[in-house]
Amino acid sequence: MTDITKEAMMPPRSFLSQDAIQVFYRLLAAFLICAVLAVLSDSFLSLGNILNVLRQASLTFFIASGLTLVVLTAGLDLSVGANVALSACIAGTVIHKTGSPALGILTGLACGGVVGLLNGVMVTALRIPSFIATYGMLWVLNGLTYWYMAGETLHGFPAGFRQIGSGYLFGLPIPVYLLLVFLGIGTFFAQRTIWGQEIYAIGANPVAARLSGIPVARRLLLVYAVSGTMAGLASIIFLSRLNSAEADIGESLTLPAIAAVLIGGTSLFGGVGTVFGTFIGALILTLVLNGMNLLSVSANWQPLVTGVIVILAVWLDMKTRRRTQ
Repeated sequence: MTDITKEAMMPPRSFLSQDAIQVFYRLLAAFLICAVLAVLSDSFLSLGNILNVLRQASLTFFIASGLTLVVLTAGLDLSVGANVALSACIAGTVIHKTGSPALGILTGLACGGVVGLLNGVMVTALRIPSFIATYGMLWVLNGLTYWYMAGETLHGFPAGFRQIGSGYLFGLPIPVYLLLVFLGIGTFFAQRTIWGQEIYAIGANPVAARLSGIPVARRLLLVYAVSGTMAGLASIIFLSRLNSAEADIGESLTLPAIAAVLIGGTSLFGGVGTVFGTFIGALILTLVLNGMNLLSVSANWQPLVTGVIVILAVWLDMKTRRRTQ
């Protein structure tokens, strides 16, 4: 095996070493935010508010977890929010037409996965940069969704289906349990499987990965399909939570998902990051937004604060990358 092959096949940094240090600092940041908000707001530590934070963080995480794999390959998926909207509207229609939540869930997941797979085809077969391919897909999906819904809103889904996004089990919101399940699956896949290590290798050095025998195109198809499927899952949670579906349901979802990935420590340049870090990133972002709501910060300022946090996260990523090089 040549040196370049060894480099490409080198496993990602251990979760217990450098990645663990990054996660530690982000957990510390989340703790400090909680401490500040507890001092500034009497209602922050209330049980209802804590459960609300966990539920909102889980919704962001479902989209951001799949997106993390894409970013690990040095790619980007800007269509996740539009994917959520189209998948939710189609799943909602199926539930209304058939009366079967199970069929609607499967349809939503399939729709999300197909959109992700098409993104992967554009990136691998047509060699379109992921930023351009998924930005174009965003507009295609928006157009399809607005045409499909024709200004209509779907609402009034079965009570059992609504429990997925709004129900509780042993005092915790059901989306939190789903978060724990997919957090475990995502962490195991990325850190402990050969496919996960190959994704890190592709992001770190795609040429070396290809020379080492890694099927780069197939792995990229996989990560974009997973990202789309997770957007489909998020569409089901949103559909259940809101008890309605309309064309603009996903317009505000893409930026928070990207922000959670970057705040969680995943590098835009690929090869560095963890799914667990993305969970912490989603938690930090939700805490900041929750804190601004509790402190009655104008809604006009909230996107500005989110943007500043994303810029800081990218700046820290670039600074860390220069130092390690």
